[in-house]
Formats: sequence, structure tokens, C-alpha cells
Amino acid sequence: MTRTAFLLVAALATTISTPAAASGIAGIWSTGSEGGRVEIYRCGAAFCGKIVDARRLRGNPDLRDVRNSDPKLRQRRIKGLVVLNGFKGGPRSWEGGPVYDPESGDGAPRGRLKLLPDGKLELKGCVAFFCRTKIWSKIG
Repeated sequence: MTRTAFLLVAALATTISTPAAASGIAGIWSTGSEGGRVEIYRCGAAFCGKIVDARRLRGNPDLRDVRNSDPKLRQRRIKGLVVLNGFKGGPRSWEGGPVYDPESGDGAPRGRLKLLPDGKLELKGCVAFFCRTKIWSKIG
């Protein structure tokens, strides 16, 4: 193999090392909790994410955001609820917010998404010094 061909193959291998890296973060992700599925999609120049499925939604598609700490928001439907908003950056790390977890009713004004070498997505949301991290797997 010529030196040029070797360098081209090496460069290609490092830029497309996983299926998730090849397609970025857009797509359907398993949240690993309650059978949750979130679709991450382009929203203008940023990325957003909305709930598309969950075990409890299969039993009750009209499920509401009853765990929300804000009583005014408790009537929102869970299906289609935007839980990630305004994430910019890439190709392996994005920052934005807010981030919301309807399972707990908690949210964070800012968050970080990081595409891991194994193709999984690390989500981190912090309020003051208290942070929560979750790992999602791409399924579509």
C-alpha cells in the first residue's frame, strides 16, 4: 500500500469509526429507562430531542407530564414532549439546554451531549454543582 493510500484509509477510519459517528446524533435513541425512545433532530442550526415512545405510553398514549415540578406544565402530553433543546457543537460534543426528564420531573437549564467512542451518547445535565449523567444507545 502506498503511503498516500495508507494515509487516506487512516483518515477515513478515524472520521467514521462508529455508525453513530457516521450519521451524527440525529436519529432514534433508547434512553435505557422505562423503554424510552427519544428522537434527536435538527431544529434550525441546533439539535433538539422529543419523546417518541416509552413503555408507559404504549399503555396510555395520552399520558401527561404529571411529575413536572411546575403545576402549570403537568397537563402536557409526554408523547412528542421536547426534552432536549438548542444543542450546538459537534462532531462529538454539543452543548445547550434546557434538558428535561419527565420520569422524575426534573430538568436542568444547561446540558452537554457527548458521542462516545462506542457510538453511545452521554447526556449530562447540571443544576448548580449537582449533575446527572445518562447513557443512551442509538437504535435508528
